[in-house]
Amino acid sequence: MVLWGLMLGALLVVTVGCLCLLGLLRRRRPQEPPLDKGSIPWLGHAMAFRKNMLEFLKHMRAKHGDVFTVQLGGKYFTFVMDPLSFGPILRDAQRKLDFVEYAEKLVLKVFGYQSVQGDYRMIHSASTKYLMGDGLADLNKTMLDNLALVMLGPTGQSLGSSCWREDGLFHFCYNVLFKAGYLSLFGHTKDQEQDLQQAEELFVQFRKFDNLFPRFVYSLLGPREWLEVGRLQSLFHKILSVQHNLEKNGISNWISYMLQYLREQGVAPAMQDKFNFMMLWASQGNTGPTSFWALLFLLKHPEAMRAVREEATQVLGEARLKARQSFDLDISALHRTPVLDSVMEETLRLGTAPTLLRVVHSDHVLKMANGQEYLLRSGDIVALFPYLSVHMDPDIHPEPTAFKYDRFLNPNGSRKVHFCKAGQKIHHYTMPWGSGVSICPGRFFAISEMKLFVLLMVTYFDLELVDPDTSVPPMDPHRWGFGTTQPSHEVRFRYCLRPTH
Repeated sequence: MVLWGLMLGALLVVTVGCLCLLGLLRRRRPQEPPLDKGSIPWLGHAMAFRKNMLEFLKHMRAKHGDVFTVQLGGKYFTFVMDPLSFGPILRDAQRKLDFVEYAEKLVLKVFGYQSVQGDYRMIHSASTKYLMGDGLADLNKTMLDNLALVMLGPTGQSLGSSCWREDGLFHFCYNVLFKAGYLSLFGHTKDQEQDLQQAEELFVQFRKFDNLFPRFVYSLLGPREWLEVGRLQSLFHKILSVQHNLEKNGISNWISYMLQYLREQGVAPAMQDKFNFMMLWASQGNTGPTSFWALLFLLKHPEAMRAVREEATQVLGEARLKARQSFDLDISALHRTPVLDSVMEETLRLGTAPTLLRVVHSDHVLKMANGQEYLLRSGDIVALFPYLSVHMDPDIHPEPTAFKYDRFLNPNGSRKVHFCKAGQKIHHYTMPWGSGVSICPGRFFAISEMKLFVLLMVTYFDLELVDPDTSVPPMDPHRWGFGTTQPSHEVRFRYCLRPTH
């Protein structure tokens, strides 16, 4: 036993020594971006990056300029901060920058899903077929029905027309969107009460996983937290299993199409269960938090709330909920709401902060917009952080930290798409969904879900902050880089169904 302990100790020392040596030997080559390895061997800047990614990148940009390479946990990331130079990275005409490789490793670690050849293209194909056009219209109708089920209850108007309720705004938005989205995509039984109860229980477990997610990705969990993650993964695999699917009706065409593809590829049922967990996360992890920011901004800016409600009245008429009835909303109205579209785009600009990553497959020269060229080393990872380099750029978006509900509207009320940086028109003026090969395939359904929810809340409900003077909470710094940000603390609000006819 003592001998084994000595051998393992020696092996650990040798392994750590090799890792540190590899980090120490790395030197900046001619034409490569500035290299900042940090003071800790192998780890480099990992702890500062993990503590607050936004502040870390601000510091690095001030120190090194728009392109720099940093060491993070044994890997080297080259951050490109000039949005005018994003094009060659996102287009990648020479196919030297790969998104799929990194994504496959991440989904295996987080969801246990082992990707099969072609499933990335399959997901995009399914999304084009069922999350756009007529397929999206059908799913929107299902989503509206399930929003009514969640918000009003199986018999309708369970909240009471004159009863004010109080809740945390973040919890309320996340809870409602998650349950309605889950039922819309993964189907239901004949017992609506049971469906709602299971969706509620699933949401509770989803939030536990969600809270652990950032540290899980960075492998910074404690022993008990690792056990909890394993328990949660197993729970979701069981609840979302293809075996349970057989007991349900109304599973979305989107999910059914993808599972059929996996079956045809010979993927085992247990791996299909893990795929379902991945798709639940991908579809429901951001819509609730984004809707929270949207409603909070509307509540904090009365002029924006008035504009959205006036537009809703023009499009929908004076909507009032009749006793024991569901919401009566014309789905096609989603295409006639430029003010709400601008509100959502502004919310996404302020509230989403994804990181776009590409693995460098072979040495590659990146030509910047100013003509300067940098050599990207094979095996490194190119990273874009649009929140800082695009969304918060005052040249592109004046007063970038301010919420302006009409920022994306032209004076004539049409959508504004012309934005400039340094006098040049910029194509990527917001990037909440990613871009290029990594663009979110379900973005059209996601925006429809959120618009439906916001429309219902401002049309059928009166709502107000418990403390009108409460400030917009800062964003949780641990969520930078993971899609939609979350608030550092809850905001209390009250809501009430408007009187029936």
